[in-house]
Amino acid sequence: MSPGAVGHLAMLTFALLVGGSFALGTRIANEIDPAALNAVRFLIATAIIGALAFATTGIRRSALAAPWRYLVLGGLLAIYFVLMFEGLKTASAVSAAAVFTLTPLLAAGFGWLLLRQRLTPRMAVALGLGALGALWVIFRGELSALLALDVGRGEAIYFVGVAAHAAYTPMVRKLNRGEPAIVFTFGMMLAGCGVLTVWGWSELVLIDWAALSPLVWITLVYLAVFASATTFVLLQVATLRLPSAKVMAYTYLTPSSVIAWEVALGGAVPRPVVALGVVLSAVALLLLLRDEERAEPVRV
Repeated sequence: MSPGAVGHLAMLTFALLVGGSFALGTRIANEIDPAALNAVRFLIATAIIGALAFATTGIRRSALAAPWRYLVLGGLLAIYFVLMFEGLKTASAVSAAAVFTLTPLLAAGFGWLLLRQRLTPRMAVALGLGALGALWVIFRGELSALLALDVGRGEAIYFVGVAAHAAYTPMVRKLNRGEPAIVFTFGMMLAGCGVLTVWGWSELVLIDWAALSPLVWITLVYLAVFASATTFVLLQVATLRLPSAKVMAYTYLTPSSVIAWEVALGGAVPRPVVALGVVLSAVALLLLLRDEERAEPVRV
């Protein structure tokens, strides 16, 4: 399988797994402090990734060089995840997923600033369509809400987190010095765990963990194993093989994935008019996948 094909397969799986974090996250966002939740999530995921790193490639001394790199990446993801759950306290899973689909457009900007990655005309059109689809869902398909910029507080909070996530993608490529994806992920997650522990320490020591509902624990395990450990490795693998904007193009599948999760969990199906935004996002994904630009593969 070619490096590009590996990157695309990694991101397809990524999109499917991420959808579950939105659907489950809205159901427990108001039951536990976001920083505390994500600190424990990162702790579990770091242990899993660390065990895999030691069992497979091992961790060479060279990977410990410039540890500030891991702190930068871990800090960006800490900001993203905390603000995601802050936003989900009031935003719906589908609208939050739509905000997430703005990531490719932002990632393209950061990709140019940090790596001088340029967009082809097809990619520019695709990102524009994807952004339009996202805005359509965020404003619930109501033109009056769009013209009035009537965006919810939760969506606005989450947008700041999405900007941090978009910066993370090209930063991985800029800061990686040839470390295997699993090792680089471990360093980033260990640093992120430290940041989140300090951030949420006051709540961590006050929470009655034994009294939390079963759904909180189910969500926590899902977030740690599938939406963290697994997706972080997938993102690292794809980022080292594809341009930043194309990697994040798969976020356009997130609203569809969330809708499927919501239906499976007994949630409400969005109004048909809102689905138009999802269709636009799907068209954007197809345009990006057909792009003529080839990424220069990076050995891992």
